[in-house]
Amino acid sequence: MKGRDGACLFHFSDDGTITTFVPRPVAVPSPRAPGREWLNGPLVWAIEAARQGLYLFPRDCPRIVIWAREDTTDEDRATYLSGARAVAYVETCQVETLNSAHTYRYRLPRQTFIDLGDAGMWVSHDTVEPFELERLTGLPDHLVNAGVELRPVDSLVPLKGLWSTSLHVSGVRLRHAVGWS
Repeated sequence: MKGRDGACLFHFSDDGTITTFVPRPVAVPSPRAPGREWLNGPLVWAIEAARQGLYLFPRDCPRIVIWAREDTTDEDRATYLSGARAVAYVETCQVETLNSAHTYRYRLPRQTFIDLGDAGMWVSHDTVEPFELERLTGLPDHLVNAGVELRPVDSLVPLKGLWSTSLHVSGVRLRHAVGWS
C-alpha cells in the first residue's frame, strides 16, 4: 500500500458517489499572494500521501495541524510536538463526531497535477477520474497510522500564536471553530 500511495494523490470528501472531479472554484476564496490568485479559480485539489492527515476528519471539523519544517527550532519541536511527527488540535466538542464519522478517500493519478510546494497540496486544471475509492471509518486510528497525534482542546483560539512559531501550521475550516474570527 505505501508504494502505491507515493504514485498517487488523494482527495477526501463526504460524498462517496463522485465518478469524475471537474475543476471548480473554491467555495470560500482565500487571500492569495500576488500572482497566486488563480488558486481561487476552477481547479481539482488533491493532497499527497505524506500530508493526508490534514483531511482525515469530517469535512467541517475545524482543526489546526502542525509539523516541523527544516528550519523548525529545537525549542518549538520540544514545546509543541513533544516527539510527535505531526499534531492535530481539535475542539473537545468535536471528538465524539470524529470518533463516529467517516470520510471517503479517492485515489487520483498525478499526471495532470501541479505541486504547489506547500503542505503537500496539488492542483489540476483538468478533469480527473479517480481510480480507487475507500470509505474510511475509525478516523482517529487513521490519524495514528498517518503519524498524526490528536490533541483535543477546549478552544482553538488560544492556538493562534502557532503561526508565529517556526513550525508549519495549517488551519482547516477554522471559520467553524467556536470564537474564531
